[in-house]
Amino acid sequence: MNKIKVIDKEFEIFLENETINKRIRLLGIQLNVDYEGRSPLFIGILNGSFLFMADLIKEIDLSCEVAFMRLASYEGTQSTGAVKELIGLPDDIEGRDLIIVEDIVDTGLTLTHILKTLKEKNPASIKVCSLLLKPAALKHEIEELDYVGFEIPNEFVVGYGLDYNGLGRNLIDIYRATN
Repeated sequence: MNKIKVIDKEFEIFLENETINKRIRLLGIQLNVDYEGRSPLFIGILNGSFLFMADLIKEIDLSCEVAFMRLASYEGTQSTGAVKELIGLPDDIEGRDLIIVEDIVDTGLTLTHILKTLKEKNPASIKVCSLLLKPAALKHEIEELDYVGFEIPNEFVVGYGLDYNGLGRNLIDIYRATN
């Protein structure tokens, strides 16, 4: 399946599942080395990160915990520029090593909001692990973005947790819009 249609948009294959899984294994190895002897709290940003988070956590050999937050700033294919907090933070993050798990960082607006909120809770450290990064779309520099699966062009993508108006998250590959 090299081309698909989601609602009114056509997409072509961009990253195959096998390529995604190989990169996730490498991210897991890097995290295991960097956090050896510590017990980090992985915080997945819903809804998009759920598949990435599930596959990433399977590669982690450390003692760790998992939590989720949900924020929204998208409507259709464009960021709305406003962040709406929907589901809040874990309560017990003071003094903890936090690893924020994102599906994609594009403008950085949502992530900047998350980091500001988390820093107010006095964690020991915060790092970000994102499957995808769109450097050309970035409007906020994010020092904590230490783990990136793939840098991609500023194109709209769907699949592997990423959606178009709620659809397409279940696709095992990542597709890019052709129209």
